[in-house]
Amino acid sequence: MSDQELSRRERQIMRVIYRMRHATVQEVKDELDDAPSLNAVRTLIQILETKGHLKRKKEGREFVYSPTKNRVSAGVAELQGVLDTFFQDSISEALASHLTRRGDKISDEEIDRLAELIQDAREVSDKKA
Repeated sequence: MSDQELSRRERQIMRVIYRMRHATVQEVKDELDDAPSLNAVRTLIQILETKGHLKRKKEGREFVYSPTKNRVSAGVAELQGVLDTFFQDSISEALASHLTRRGDKISDEEIDRLAELIQDAREVSDKKA
């Protein structure tokens, strides 16, 4: 795992902090399902800070942690890691895999949005050619 990839528990912590915008170690622990010990949460948060995902600010006697990147930027970086690891850097392979899973229902709005994005990408590609 590279320094930028997140473990399952690290992703859970980041989801909590993105949702809350900023949180103490105790607040994160309180929000986690099946939370590990307070020391384990503290260690994971320190790892996320070392990896550059979180920053901290002293407020009173505690540190308050917040994300260093907005959710979309962080999500794009994580998605790129998934594409590289599992789909040979192919967005079409990833999307095809997701769309063809059994039981998934895609709304008409989502289909329309995907069609618009594909058309926009086609137009950008045509302009570069």
